Amino acid sequence: MTTSFATCDLCDAHKNDTDGAFRVLPPVFKDYGKRLKFSGQVSTVKCFEDNTLVKAAVDSPGLGRVLVVDGGASLRRALVGGNLGKAAAKNGWAGVVVDGCVRDSAELAECDVGIRALALMPLPTEKRNEGQKDVAVQIQGVWVRPGDWLYADEDGIVVSSTSLV
Repeated sequence: MTTSFATCDLCDAHKNDTDGAFRVLPPVFKDYGKRLKFSGQVSTVKCFEDNTLVKAAVDSPGLGRVLVVDGGASLRRALVGGNLGKAAAKNGWAGVVVDGCVRDSAELAECDVGIRALALMPLPTEKRNEGQKDVAVQIQGVWVRPGDWLYADEDGIVVSSTSLV
């Protein structure tokens, strides 16, 4: 999607909104992908220490969307690594935001996709085929729904029920 936005400007424009359509994620996410600025419509995955559905998502056409992964903020397993980062870039995802960990940081830095996560963890997930896709998720206390719009840049991540640019 377009990169003609700044999250600070979006926050200035919507700081007095009270209807809940505009939300700001807490500043706990670190950059791991090549793209520091990205935006797109949201697709979601909810999983805990099992990245089966994350892999299925990034292996499918991204169509400029952003995959938001509710990993339960687990710091015990990495939900995205180099192979999934490459798949996300190859398949046209604008970004992946993980409420959890990633691994293979050197490989992720080469992937032309935005990748945000809480931390690095070298341990991979178990494959139990568990989780849900395209459901409302709570990321660090903020609701994110499929079809929302996510905007991420060097200053932070904002989410809106409607397109803002």
